[in-house]
Amino acid sequence: MNEKTEELRDIFTTVTDGEETVTQSQEDTRGSLERDEQTDDERLESVVTQMRERYGFETDLSDERLIEVAKAFYDDCGDEEIATDLGVGTDEVFEARMSLHLIGDDDAEDVDLAAIRGREEDDETLAEEYSVDPADIRRYRRVARAEDQSRTANDRYRDEFDSLLADAELSSQITSDVREDGLEDATEGMETDVDF
Repeated sequence: MNEKTEELRDIFTTVTDGEETVTQSQEDTRGSLERDEQTDDERLESVVTQMRERYGFETDLSDERLIEVAKAFYDDCGDEEIATDLGVGTDEVFEARMSLHLIGDDDAEDVDLAAIRGREEDDETLAEEYSVDPADIRRYRRVARAEDQSRTANDRYRDEFDSLLADAELSSQITSDVREDGLEDATEGMETDVDF
């Protein structure tokens, strides 16, 4: 041992209260998309609970029903289909989605949300300007408010829904693709018409 190595060993043994070696048990884990021991439903419930506490939802739907709305949204179900499944009105489903920051591509396709976001005019005035019904303007303003809330929270709730509901489907698709590609690579160039 040279002098530097001895110095480092002495420092180490001083710092570790005289222990010559330090070992830490390690857990042999396999790769996974799971972050903790909670189930996806428990994590979804946690997200909904946090959002309810933070924003004070305007919907009467229970947390369980809100989770159903989120799952259906990620299954590409429309408000009418979700409303039928839950036995509620489409307006209630829309409000539930907005409360959860689950904004679809077609929620404000007829108007530029940035243009109406800060406007002070009443709904009727804007409806006339955009040639839509006042109910549509109220809807667009609700979408804009949900977008603002989501951005203020750095989209963390939407990201959590994405990771729980969109990534689950993506994960199973990737696993399936990997299996197929693996078999394809393994059998590439093999002769299948072999005569024994």
